[in-house]
Amino acid sequence: MEPNALPGDAVRRVMWRFADRPDLQRLVEAARRVARGPVARLVASGARAGNDWTAEKQALLDEYDRAGLTSVARQARPDSGAAASSKNLAIALAAFELAWVDAGAATTALAQALSLAPLELFGTDEQRQQFLPGAEGPARRGAFVLTEPLPYVGVDTGVLSGKLRVGEWRDGEEPILEVEKRGRFITNMAFADFVTAAVEGADGRVKGTCLVLLQQDDPGVFDRGTPTRKLVHQLASTTDPSFRLRIPASRIVGGYSVEEGVIVPRYSHREVIEAVFRRTRVTVGLLTAAKLLSAVEPLLRYHRTRFRGGETTTPGTPRYELGLQQREDALLRLVDVWAAGEASASLGFAAARLFDELDADGNGAGARAGDATDAARAEALAAVLSPACKLWNTSHGARMMREAVSLMGGYGITEDCPGFLGHKWMDAQLEATYEGPEAVQRQLLSVTMTDQLFLSQFHQWAVEMRQLADGRPGTGACTVASAMELWLWTLRHLLTATDADGKRLYQVSRHGVTFPLADALCWLLAVRYQILDVLELEARKHEAGGAESDGVVSLLLDLCHVQAAAAAGEVGRICAELVHGYQRHPAWNASGCATCYSAADLEALEQLMPGFESTAGGYADVIGHDGSHQAKAGPCVRFPGLDDFTRLRGKLDGCLTGTRLAKDRAASALSKVPVAEGPDYPL
Repeated sequence: MEPNALPGDAVRRVMWRFADRPDLQRLVEAARRVARGPVARLVASGARAGNDWTAEKQALLDEYDRAGLTSVARQARPDSGAAASSKNLAIALAAFELAWVDAGAATTALAQALSLAPLELFGTDEQRQQFLPGAEGPARRGAFVLTEPLPYVGVDTGVLSGKLRVGEWRDGEEPILEVEKRGRFITNMAFADFVTAAVEGADGRVKGTCLVLLQQDDPGVFDRGTPTRKLVHQLASTTDPSFRLRIPASRIVGGYSVEEGVIVPRYSHREVIEAVFRRTRVTVGLLTAAKLLSAVEPLLRYHRTRFRGGETTTPGTPRYELGLQQREDALLRLVDVWAAGEASASLGFAAARLFDELDADGNGAGARAGDATDAARAEALAAVLSPACKLWNTSHGARMMREAVSLMGGYGITEDCPGFLGHKWMDAQLEATYEGPEAVQRQLLSVTMTDQLFLSQFHQWAVEMRQLADGRPGTGACTVASAMELWLWTLRHLLTATDADGKRLYQVSRHGVTFPLADALCWLLAVRYQILDVLELEARKHEAGGAESDGVVSLLLDLCHVQAAAAAGEVGRICAELVHGYQRHPAWNASGCATCYSAADLEALEQLMPGFESTAGGYADVIGHDGSHQAKAGPCVRFPGLDDFTRLRGKLDGCLTGTRLAKDRAASALSKVPVAEGPDYPL
């Protein structure tokens, strides 16, 4: 059945599990009005041409306030407004809608949430009261100052040059602290009235590291810095600030104790940052997912109307109605873009929902109410999903955005490109570095993905994918299950195997092994959640238009099958390289030829067993009477102890049966799905 429309709100509410949440639906609608109204008009008017924070950009903050987007990041108390029980999902949905038009606008909202998150998770009651007013209270603008000036920017968040010293400490009174901090590439600094900054003790009377709260009216220097000369995200204020301030010790996030005359912060900056980033990484990943899905309709419209206006192109002709879609290349490539967007969105929103479950008991520290084993499993899963979402969505998403731009032809590199796709492609490069570049996420995964609680869940997922495939064979679930089994076998092999020099393969510092395996895992996680989301839609299609949604479900299932094939291809390639790639290829020497037949041996065996020569010669290398051999690098590789891997790899290849038919069906559906004559926001 052909779809009668692109997936709409009713479909997405079911897929992303907020169909029963009218508060979240209202939030999405409000964010969309801001994104496709004031934000889109600002981009269309050329506001991205400069990095200065103008009055027009400042006006967006008032729009955020009126739409309730600012208060979404201030849900620390039960009375703080709608969506308090699903704050992670709420922030993710709002950011997704803003990034549908411009990721810089979304980043402004995210930076506000980032500045408040340490207080929500670790702040004292006094700090929350001062900096986290309820939804009806006055908005406070914040910034998060972690990254240090060069050479440390973007390299190691554990390297701090910010200093914290005791400036004054009278008997019986609260200590007064002196803060010195310089930041690099800090968002929201043009208008922030407070910042959350990472510092370390510098005089022996402050132990370790911590986060501190700085206000613009604190005594000293609160220098906002000059605008960063960015190529992207120009609707976000970014500067290199500098601070030299005096603050009371009560501004240490989470409080402190005094031990033998030394101030000891309750939480180090690493503890706070990891708890915060594991949530906010997910939302950054969704910025890129929004770009991919937002590209589908502009590309469909551009392809269909490409040749209209010419004298020989008349209504009713294939050239007029289909344009570039007369040829399957444009359709097939767009299918890949769309499938990647669906997978990245499913992965991101699943991760956001998981963190809401972890925070469900209200203490914000990551403990989950209920059974302790379930809580431990959820924690293990969150430790994987957070970096996986950030890594796969932004790295693969940036590559697919390049594909989307190329499908626009020359329009892709113009300022008035439909859907602002050129801007979005460039923005994706920055998002890949936010909250730790790709190497940081892979490093995290190399540790968390070997957790036995996670691996037990992963094994069960493979079983569940088989069961799903039994009832819904066209989803690609069986392909995913085979790829999961191959990945799991490869991980277990690498944990104990050695290379040709006898060195252990799986070591956290051996990035040539751990990093590719982390990439392979991300592909599997994304497509798994994609399949689950579409099956959820199929089961609840009465909530998304009933029979009218059948065509959308069919198309989305085919996109799952397409993405499953792409994931299987990546997993198969990576696993084969890792299993075989660290062993030396046999050479034409004594050890390498130990399994070869000599011509004389074959002739003798042929006398005993007629036909043996033709049979054995087809399966083994033969050394001639004069020592000659077939022209190649060496004897064919043998696979001792790898029979299971060879079987699983062959099985996975066979599971690709039918995937290209699914891709053809999806391409055909794209050529017929209705799209509006014009965009719903300015070009």
